[in-house]
Amino acid sequence: MPKIVDHDERRRDVLTAASKVIVRDGIDAATTRAIAKEAGLSNGVLSHYFSDKEEILLSALRASHRRIRERLTSKVTGLTGVAALREILLDNLPLDDERNQETRLEVSFWSRSLASEDLAEVQRAEVGELREAVHDLLEQARAAGEVRADADLDDAAEHLLALVDGLSVHLLLYPGWLDRARAERLMLAALEGLVTR
Repeated sequence: MPKIVDHDERRRDVLTAASKVIVRDGIDAATTRAIAKEAGLSNGVLSHYFSDKEEILLSALRASHRRIRERLTSKVTGLTGVAALREILLDNLPLDDERNQETRLEVSFWSRSLASEDLAEVQRAEVGELREAVHDLLEQARAAGEVRADADLDDAAEHLLALVDGLSVHLLLYPGWLDRARAERLMLAALEGLVTR
């Protein structure tokens, strides 16, 4: 009797393997051969699930974004304003091993996105959603009196997101001078600067 293959599970296995190769060896090392080897498959099997390397990379990035979005949705359920914003900002920093791996994956795509419009579009859409969520929560917090009435919310959202990116890169590249506790403190201090006294 032939073995029954769960095609969705096989695709997930390939995407997990691609993410592992990218995080461990870098995005340039994520060849279809390396991804197939990591997944324990033959290179030819990948072509049954993905048309080429670019589709694998795009799908791996989208899958990572989906997992992050699901985790964030769970974390902010029942929270509003500053409390929800705090969770979103901290969750986007590599403050534990899971988020460290996610951030490494994300940052690996940045330079490649400059040369690939498809990847850039995925990045822009995701950041657009995050920017909108941060801005909406800032508006919600201001309406509740939690954020200063004179705060420019467009600038505040941009500042907070730029700080997330900067702290994330510093945590990955310069762990000797920035640790997780300090990164968290700096992020919360930036948010605290917007909060009404």
